Amino acid sequence: MSGPSSAKDVEISSRADLLEFLTTGVRPEADWKIGTEHEKFGFRTDDLRPPGFDGERGIEALLKGLVQFGWEPVSENGRVIALSRDGASVSLEPAGQLELSGAPLDNLHQTCHEAATHLREVRSVAEPMGLGFLGMGFQPKWRREEMPWMPKGRYRIMREYMPKVGDLGLDMMTRTSTVQVNLDVASEADMVKKFRVSLALQSIATALFADSPFTEGRPNGFLSYRSHIWTDTDADRTGLLDFVFEDGFGYERYVDYLLDVPMYFVYRDGEYLDASGQSFRDFMDGRLPVYPGHRPLLRDWADHSTTAFPEVRLKKYLEMRGADSGPWNRICALPAFWVGLLYDATALDAAWDLVKDFSLEELHALRDGVPRHAFKLPFRDGTVLDVARRALAIAAHGLSRRARRNAEGADETRYLEPLMEFVEAGITPAERKLELFHGPWRGSVDPVFTEFAY
Repeated sequence: MSGPSSAKDVEISSRADLLEFLTTGVRPEADWKIGTEHEKFGFRTDDLRPPGFDGERGIEALLKGLVQFGWEPVSENGRVIALSRDGASVSLEPAGQLELSGAPLDNLHQTCHEAATHLREVRSVAEPMGLGFLGMGFQPKWRREEMPWMPKGRYRIMREYMPKVGDLGLDMMTRTSTVQVNLDVASEADMVKKFRVSLALQSIATALFADSPFTEGRPNGFLSYRSHIWTDTDADRTGLLDFVFEDGFGYERYVDYLLDVPMYFVYRDGEYLDASGQSFRDFMDGRLPVYPGHRPLLRDWADHSTTAFPEVRLKKYLEMRGADSGPWNRICALPAFWVGLLYDATALDAAWDLVKDFSLEELHALRDGVPRHAFKLPFRDGTVLDVARRALAIAAHGLSRRARRNAEGADETRYLEPLMEFVEAGITPAERKLELFHGPWRGSVDPVFTEFAY
């Protein structure tokens, strides 16, 4: 989740300012970048419990330890709650899940190097503290009540609001981790096409990356329980956006959607004012109950745009949000999948041909069924696995045509190899862990913290 926006303190004078904020992200293909984000669970190596914020083995101490690598600390109320360096940031999710929001980079080789460097730095600080980190979509062992809370103002507001609008919102906050990628667009028409393709295929990505089969030490009946949790978090700000597939969709329609998403907060003078459930439209009119007589600044709109959580989110770029977190090679694979599909014109056309006749009923059936069944979910005359094979092949051809090579001459298709292996085997990462649970692990999830730690 994002921190306070760095957008300018300029008062919004009209709806056109809201629209302009989104459209200023348009850039020519030569300037397209790749921004990859991933989250991971911390754990104490002696008892596997998640570390709290305070103390010698706490998350703040870890962040302070990372400063030695050139990171600049970011504080809130005198506490270090994030780091920044060269366009990247390290931040905290509500229960201390550590997130790297990567810098905008030119190719996937740089992305993978960035992730590897970050994990190496974290490990060098964490190991002497007796801490480890795990990439999965859902906390496999501990109950919600056993998860710590980080001292960030926006999380306090969300913590109080979430139970009013869904049963699983607090689980989303404290017990989920994801990997996602932010990608650019060249025009409004390009944005619309990419938005529709990525929304239609987001459930396929969920299946490819499904890795959250355990809850509180036992199988939970899902392969991506993280994905299921979003179905009962907050219907006002989550899910598929059917209107994206309607004729005439564009930036203006998305602005209308964001205006209808209830607010969480207003950030002023280092404090979060609780505006949960209130209307940004009222804010525009100077009638926000928590902040009467004041109108929003551009950074308020930027902040508000981060509080919508659909399967694909539009900010100044498109953000793919459907995947469970996982090990290092899948942190590289997620951006590879979407870059291959969306950053090559031929691949984008092929991906659109694949999904353009998917009905809304089919898209919702995929969204509802994939978290439990993944590849095995029936779809038309086959299964989700068949669609995944086709999408992966399109992505591979797209990356091959991009022809971005590393020093050894290898192109970016190499980063799809983990996904190719899962598709060839016809099983997800979650199913592999379930096999271990019922076999060598003898009904315990504890080995996941050693065998799958970074």
